[in-house]
Amino acid sequence: QVQLVESGGGLVQAGGSLRLSCAASGRTFSSYGMGWFRQAPGKEREFVAAITSSGGSIGYADSVKGRFTISRDNVKNTVFLQMNSLKPEDTAVYYCAASTSKYYSRSPVEFGSWGQGTQVTVSS
Repeated sequence: QVQLVESGGGLVQAGGSLRLSCAASGRTFSSYGMGWFRQAPGKEREFVAAITSSGGSIGYADSVKGRFTISRDNVKNTVFLQMNSLKPEDTAVYYCAASTSKYYSRSPVEFGSWGQGTQVTVSS
């Protein structure tokens, strides 16, 4: 089992930036992929970005490509989501998740552990 704790959310104006962090404990961090998902009020949870266990392969949702960057530090057992050029439609609770394998997936079904979420609010 993996325990995940997100931080870094907050309120920012449109065009601004935030950096989310997710600290992991439990299983060996370098053995599983990681992902970020988000859920806005009244909407389903959606994929944002994911990264393989080694960091060698990364995927993004089309809505964030070119603005968000996912990365990981396998020494510090932490995954990051750098969010630039934020838009009001990025407002949501952001969750990090640990994959059940070393690969990454865009489906939440492939992720076995989830953090508690951190709120990101982008004002216009």
